Amino acid sequence: MPDALDFEQPLLELENRITALQAEDSPRARDEVARLEERLARLRQRTYAGLSAWQRTQLARHPRRPHARDLIRLLFTDFVELHGDRLYGDDAAIVGGLARFEERGVVVLGHQKGRDTREKLARNFGMPHPEGYRKALRLMALADKFGKPVITLVDTPGAYPGIGAEERGQAEAIAKNLRAMAALGVPLVAVVTGEGGSGGALAIGMGNRVLMLEYAVYSVISPEGCAAILWGDAGKAPEAAESMKITAPDLLRLGVIDAIVPEPLGGAHRDWEAAARHLREALRAELTALADKPREALVAQRYEKFRRIGAFEEASLPPPRAY
Repeated sequence: MPDALDFEQPLLELENRITALQAEDSPRARDEVARLEERLARLRQRTYAGLSAWQRTQLARHPRRPHARDLIRLLFTDFVELHGDRLYGDDAAIVGGLARFEERGVVVLGHQKGRDTREKLARNFGMPHPEGYRKALRLMALADKFGKPVITLVDTPGAYPGIGAEERGQAEAIAKNLRAMAALGVPLVAVVTGEGGSGGALAIGMGNRVLMLEYAVYSVISPEGCAAILWGDAGKAPEAAESMKITAPDLLRLGVIDAIVPEPLGGAHRDWEAAARHLREALRAELTALADKPREALVAQRYEKFRRIGAFEEASLPPPRAY
């Protein structure tokens, strides 16, 4: 188990015992391996069926989890990456371009976190600057112009909050993307593949259909940030995660997302190809369902979808006081 998490240690111990016994190659060892493998399978099922919100957050952040470029390679063909926002520069935290999904021309874009230290720094840990969102906006406008569906892969801790990003209009860039996506005349399918952090995620996530991988998380703030604000202690992140309802089952029940895409047992990082197969099936179904909808219907459906999120209560104002 590469990079096993704390709650996976019992599984790792069993796997190590099995590996050691396999090296003996004796009848007694083979019998013991069979018994341990059966026990391991049961333990895996029990462990991943009962994950807490914080454990799911750890899986969503796993360093070996497939990122946007990995999924693009596994799901699309003829990918041509496009760079720059035509205003300031090229933000490597957002990748995107033209591609084919099962012979259908699409525009695909997503957050890219990076693997090693050098790439993480170059990609700014998947936290886009304003020019990244303006690049995404340029790609969505291109899709609208040529009638191509848009697929977005959401995986970011959030938009970069640095001084330079604020000076270049971070909030305005996100707001413009929201306005543009609301009026987009082509199908938009958004998939939360890892972390869906705050406005940085929503800036490319306002889809006709919003999907989540099984162990992804989606929230207005990180559990650590929430804990620091509420209790002054980021160490209470597990408690915050549980209260925030950030997991895929919670968000499906609340109507924030439309469907959950299953992952291989143990998470997408254990089997990229299997995770991509599940996502391919989901994308195929969603694009087929949206393909024949006219522009006006797509815009109306997207509008109604996001208007339904949340609970509201109208109350009459008290009469003005007389003095």
